Amino acid sequence: MLAPLSALLGLFAKDLGIDLGTANTLVYVRDRGVVISEPSVVATDKRTGKVLAVGAEAKKMVGRTPANIVAVRPLKDGVIADFETVESMLHYFIRKVHDQFPFMPRPRVIIGVPSGVTEVEKRAVQDAALNAGSREAYLIEEPMAAAIGAGLPIHEAAGSMIVDVGGGTTEVAVISLGGIVLSRSIRIGGDEIDEQITQFARREHDLYIGERTAEETKIAIGSAHPVPEELKAMMRGRDLVTGLPKEVDVSLGDIREAISGPVNLIVEAVKLSIEETPPELLADIMDQGIILAGGGALLKGLDLRLQQETKMPVHIADDPLQCVVRGTGMCLENLEVYRKVFVSDNYQRLRT
Repeated sequence: MLAPLSALLGLFAKDLGIDLGTANTLVYVRDRGVVISEPSVVATDKRTGKVLAVGAEAKKMVGRTPANIVAVRPLKDGVIADFETVESMLHYFIRKVHDQFPFMPRPRVIIGVPSGVTEVEKRAVQDAALNAGSREAYLIEEPMAAAIGAGLPIHEAAGSMIVDVGGGTTEVAVISLGGIVLSRSIRIGGDEIDEQITQFARREHDLYIGERTAEETKIAIGSAHPVPEELKAMMRGRDLVTGLPKEVDVSLGDIREAISGPVNLIVEAVKLSIEETPPELLADIMDQGIILAGGGALLKGLDLRLQQETKMPVHIADDPLQCVVRGTGMCLENLEVYRKVFVSDNYQRLRT
């Protein structure tokens, strides 16, 4: 009786696919597409523990809050650093969609998780989704979701390589016949690049800048490979010597040198994965090329740098920021086709 009831609910529920990212959370609603893309930030009152804002509203508060309010990112390096805050964040996003369809049953949810997370961390994400109001919670590894979202032929007997550069982690995976043949996850991504820009400003210019300024500088002139344009950007912050406001001009070359450490680690992770790839699959990848996904794929020249280092073609996926969430959405639309790509059924639970 339970199975037919579940199937009946599935006809009416607005099921969700969620890319629970370190920097941004994206939500896909079945039959509607991506409806939410907001920062993974939660603002809480330290005195009462009450959640004051989530997402874009909370991001505006970063660095601008009074002493009793703290705006935090509850996911660090791709994993849950604060379980209760993540649960509040998921509850907000699920409720935001559900309020648009108040008479619909509670949704099924598919959430992308990094391939390197532990079983305890997987359970934590799933429990957070269930406690936040979902009917069923499934997990899919982010590189698999990204490959599906990028349109790679994951079910074919041919090798595909996906490199998903996110805010907290970089995932490299080789996929064939609907499974991950090998994967490598390093806790280096956009956040570490931002941190290197912050340290560069402090070290070279005695300038203290916030994380938003570092991120804006990365987007404006961050690069992993020399590019034709000679771009400059202005960084504004506090002079560490005088304590007064200060602004400095920095060049594309300055920032490329500043972020070379994390970029080199990303390149090394890709090269190590290639070394471990079976030769038959490597031949397929040489024909198809390496696919870049995630927000880090937009770093200027990263595709050229990887192409130079690996001697293989490298392509940036269409709309790389949404690859993972679109992959979870495709799984929602064809649940039976993609069911085997989910994390083990042993960690799926049904709430009635």
